[in-house]
Amino acid sequence: MADQEAAQGRGGQRLSTRETAERLGVKPETVYAYVSRGQLTSRREPGSRGSTFDAKEVDALARRAGRREPSAPGSELAIRTGITLIDRNHCYFRGVDTSELAAHYSYEEVAEWLWTGELRPAVRFTAPRDALSAAHRAVQALPAHIGPMDRLRVGVIAAAAADPLRFDLSEDTVVDIARSLIPTLVDALPSHSRKPPSADSLAARLWSRLTSEPADTDALRVLDAALVLLIDHDLAASTLAVRVAASARAHPYAIVSAGFGALDGVLHGAASGLAHRMLVEVLDRGSAAAVVADHLRAGRRVPGLGHPLYPGEDPRARTLFRLLEDVPQARTALQAAREVITTTARHTELHANVDLALAVLSVSTCMPAEAGETIFAIARTAGWIAHALEEYAEHPLRMRPSGQYHGPRPPQPLP
Repeated sequence: MADQEAAQGRGGQRLSTRETAERLGVKPETVYAYVSRGQLTSRREPGSRGSTFDAKEVDALARRAGRREPSAPGSELAIRTGITLIDRNHCYFRGVDTSELAAHYSYEEVAEWLWTGELRPAVRFTAPRDALSAAHRAVQALPAHIGPMDRLRVGVIAAAAADPLRFDLSEDTVVDIARSLIPTLVDALPSHSRKPPSADSLAARLWSRLTSEPADTDALRVLDAALVLLIDHDLAASTLAVRVAASARAHPYAIVSAGFGALDGVLHGAASGLAHRMLVEVLDRGSAAAVVADHLRAGRRVPGLGHPLYPGEDPRARTLFRLLEDVPQARTALQAAREVITTTARHTELHANVDLALAVLSVSTCMPAEAGETIFAIARTAGWIAHALEEYAEHPLRMRPSGQYHGPRPPQPLP
């Protein structure tokens, strides 16, 4: 360890052979093959037992080779990322616990930090006039019954059409687009308040698009925390779609559109709507047991419970439940959610996930069932941009899996 630290001090970060192999997605023997071909430079430190490699040189080789990471157990593809780690019932952004981030910083502050590595206290995202005007006109043209997710999908396309610089994939331009796109999507949604958009936080402006209820400090704190916690969650389906689009060098608006498309499933972004409707039913019937029994009798899973990445309670749910305890109007819905958890726990050990916590927030503040999905989509846009920035730095078109053909063997006659 001392030798490695000394090596780092003399010339930047040095990696062991094993670390280099993991970063390249190859066997250790292949690392030395790269050395023999002049593609990597090794160095043996005095007193050390093995060679070390310059981390920047290794990363450059990984990008040139466009290598896939070795497959993780139970998955088809693993992709190297420095954004999110999920480990032991905790979620971390760049090594920092997301619950701690949500407790100390706003959504805009955390998003800015994820994109640039810099924390800008009290940063506010504002929508440019042209983009907001285009998105607002497009959204207003939709039928009145259209839900917020359809409005977001149309809004991002309109904003893209208004931006002639959307094809510039330089890091500074992509971050500038992100800073303007997210508030454009929020401000283009119909408002339940007569108060025009101002310098309020993004969470405050989103609140007025989701409910006509006044936003007290504690309730708004829950919404802002939810936005932070939902920014990213490793390689979820929508994030993988974003990485594929970014690998093909789609512009930021297009990659967000790809994320929205994958988010539109009941097993992903729309899951909180099911939990919302279940809680409403529990409150109407006055019995969590009866509602849970109906779900199980119909062969349906109980919404808002269980997550494949967390053996225990979803840490995002744990954080939001704790904050919801300080919101007086949330007490009834919170109690209903806990009854669902305890009722189900008699038969199977399933813990609350973030969808149930979002449902408590939406039910208790008179938000529609689609509110959780809207919060999810706005929040995750920041994470998608972070993943796009990572993918733009990789070898293009590397997301090209090989198909396993199982059709008729040729030659076949014409149909």
